[in-house]
Amino acid sequence: MTSSLAIIVVASVALLAFHIALQGIAATLELGSRWNAGPRDENLKPEGVIAGRAERALRNYLETFPAFGLLAATLLVLGRADGWGQLGAVVWIAARIVYVPLYLAGIPYLRSLAWIAAALGLTMMAWRVLV
Repeated sequence: MTSSLAIIVVASVALLAFHIALQGIAATLELGSRWNAGPRDENLKPEGVIAGRAERALRNYLETFPAFGLLAATLLVLGRADGWGQLGAVVWIAARIVYVPLYLAGIPYLRSLAWIAAALGLTMMAWRVLV
């Protein structure tokens, strides 16, 4: 039987793919498909609001994604993918999903709350690794 935490890990990779696609689509809409298909030697960067926000949201996700992956793998190996660890993973992925539209819409305080919730989820996972 597949662990609920393993399902969340797969969902986190799907969210990563979504972030990458969102950023790529936003940049391509601004700079064109020729830029996207080319070698990007000219070092052009999208300057539009949505493309910039999509890029920053992706970078922000990449800042916490390794910690989530390591904590999830550790919980699975230790056989502790339950309780606080599982709940922490659910909180993290839910907050990271909510974060995307909040960031794209430029909603400052709710976006920060989503980030804090995701950090709390990682803390819950870390706690379960230790206890």
